[in-house]
Amino acid sequence: MAAVALMTGCGGAEAKPAGSRVVDSIVPRDTAIARFQRAAPRVDSFAGGAGTRDALVLGFVTALERGDTVTLRSLLLTPSEFGWLYYPTNPEGLPPYSLTPQLMWFMLEGNSSRGFTRLLLKRSGVPLGYTGYRCEGDPSRQGTNVVWGPCLVLRRLESGDTVAERLFGLIVERDGEYKFVSYANRLD
Repeated sequence: MAAVALMTGCGGAEAKPAGSRVVDSIVPRDTAIARFQRAAPRVDSFAGGAGTRDALVLGFVTALERGDTVTLRSLLLTPSEFGWLYYPTNPEGLPPYSLTPQLMWFMLEGNSSRGFTRLLLKRSGVPLGYTGYRCEGDPSRQGTNVVWGPCLVLRRLESGDTVAERLFGLIVERDGEYKFVSYANRLD
């Protein structure tokens, strides 16, 4: 495989057809956002979350214990909420990182899907022994959004021991509505 890479990399000028031109693959930020937003209906606020951070986490725990995947999905950012409300002021979409919305959503959604599957396999349908949660560090203000995390869910096991588990990703609040950014978690 290394030989193939060397051969394609060493083609020199003769490998290019006459009259070819260099195409810059960097797309301006505004263009990348507009492309992402074209595929996601415009929204002006979050929907389906909760009115407080505490209510969001409790709703998550209740839905997980019941195996209620519809409610669990409703507590997550949608592609529209991501593209119109979350991404434009997120530091990862700004210099020096400058992730495109397409790449950032791809990574976020992939990690969230894997985390969602792990949650369902390892914690769904049984009492969690929920005693509370805590979010580490100070919240981050990103434009109109306030973001908390990472957060840990505190659970009491049947043995009486208490554990702190990362069952979801960041929490975002906008105009008094709270949602999860993802279900990326630390379950093995």
